[in-house]
Amino acid sequence: MKKVIKIILVIVVAFYLFKVPSIVRKFYPLKYSESIYKYADKYEVDPYLIAAIIRTESSFNPGAVSSKGAKGLMQIMPETGEWISMKMDIKGHGEEKLFIPDYNINMGCWYISDLIKQFDNFDLALASYNGGKGNVQKWLKDTRYSKDGETLSYIPFKETDKYVKKVKVSYNIYKFLYGR
Repeated sequence: MKKVIKIILVIVVAFYLFKVPSIVRKFYPLKYSESIYKYADKYEVDPYLIAAIIRTESSFNPGAVSSKGAKGLMQIMPETGEWISMKMDIKGHGEEKLFIPDYNINMGCWYISDLIKQFDNFDLALASYNGGKGNVQKWLKDTRYSKDGETLSYIPFKETDKYVKKVKVSYNIYKFLYGR
């Protein structure tokens, strides 16, 4: 009887270790991985963070347009795309290019890298990506949201608070599934 229980236990553990990750990968795909790895490496950000942002922002739909007008895989606002293109010295930028996966991922990786460098804080960078850099800077100066002026104890935009949490969960899942 003990042998049967051990065999069943081994089968269950083996199923969990080998089958569950492959099932979960259907819900956490790594589409556009060539561009993700290329630009994540170029701008020194974790590729699994980029995958988590794309999953959260557009569910890997390159033609996605938000209700506020954000476009493409990483849901870049046209004004932000214009600003990024100037900072990156991209010639011939046009709003329609935000729908090109490689172009969008390049800009999005540069932008999240810039935010991480600016805030030196993962959560603040994600909050800025979603809620705006100016809002995060205001929140850091407000003692209702920040006790030390460097971290947020409370994010007043519910959408941004949920966004940060959702990206972080997806990021951890991507690291577990695809981490090298």
